[in-house]
Amino acid sequence: MEIKHISHFQDTSASKSFGLTPDHEEILSFELSNKNGMKVQLINYGATVTSLQIPVSDGKLVDIVLGFDTLASYLASYNLPSAPYFGTTVGRYAGRINKGRFTLNDKKIQLNINNNENALHGGNIGFGKKAWNVTDITSGNNPSITFSLLSENLDENYPGALQVDLTYTLTEENELKLVYKATSTEDTIINLTHHSYFNLDGHHATVLNQTMYIEAEKMLETDSANIPTGKFTALSNHDFDFRTPKKCPATIDNSFVTEPSQNAVAKLFSSKNNLQMSVYTNQPSVHIYVGGNCFGILKGKGDVDYHPSSGICFETQNFPDAPNHEHFPDSVLKKGDEYYQETIYKFENIN
Repeated sequence: MEIKHISHFQDTSASKSFGLTPDHEEILSFELSNKNGMKVQLINYGATVTSLQIPVSDGKLVDIVLGFDTLASYLASYNLPSAPYFGTTVGRYAGRINKGRFTLNDKKIQLNINNNENALHGGNIGFGKKAWNVTDITSGNNPSITFSLLSENLDENYPGALQVDLTYTLTEENELKLVYKATSTEDTIINLTHHSYFNLDGHHATVLNQTMYIEAEKMLETDSANIPTGKFTALSNHDFDFRTPKKCPATIDNSFVTEPSQNAVAKLFSSKNNLQMSVYTNQPSVHIYVGGNCFGILKGKGDVDYHPSSGICFETQNFPDAPNHEHFPDSVLKKGDEYYQETIYKFENIN
């Protein structure tokens, strides 16, 4: 299963070196492309999307996700007071867990604390800071790549050894499809998400001119530390009611409750590039995030200065702090069961 150097895949994929981790493990960059000219670049550090290039109406390619040109920049970004998690896979538990505490099978568990008094995005060394193995690559139509990670028992104090497999597929319909599967040797909690910052005008621009739609009639109420209170905020007559599309707000960090359906849970529109992104998922929420105090000092790809409105995240996931709220969707993965998540980001030219 473990393919450290991925040597026998070299013929079928355009992989190239992206740099060395502090313990001298080589990180590789891979590119998937479809017949329409859409391209996605990924690295096995954090199973991270570093670039997503979409052909727009004038024929040119626009890179619509924030990221860095070098592994060193990704590593350095985690040393900031608030890491941006550009394009990474977040786990073992995305979002905040209050005081890093929860009870599982009548046992109290204390996770590592990394966000004021709380646990955020999996702890000090979450899945975005780990080198994943590449276990499968397909080429031709609908090319894909599968990244795999074994999170050891008690990694960041989470119970159970968790085996995660994440397959990215670039479809001929200009969809970036993510399928996550996971199993655990013991009952544990899990909440995985993808943390790309999108900007349909290009990663050098601002998202504030773009329009957003979210299919949600309520969102999670949170306290001053952004921990869910257990209550919901109705969105009728609320500034964050995006059922009627409106401009992206300069500041948002909220979980919108989605219902299972075949419809898009969220959409982003760029009139500049006549581009629409639709988000589909089997998850009960999409966490929308713009900004953060990690910008203002960050230079991204191509020496671009990133700022608080450079990108917007659509994090499809379970509710933050779900292990501490009985009426929230169940976040427990039982020993022997399989966690399954599917999320699709679909891109279309609109007129």
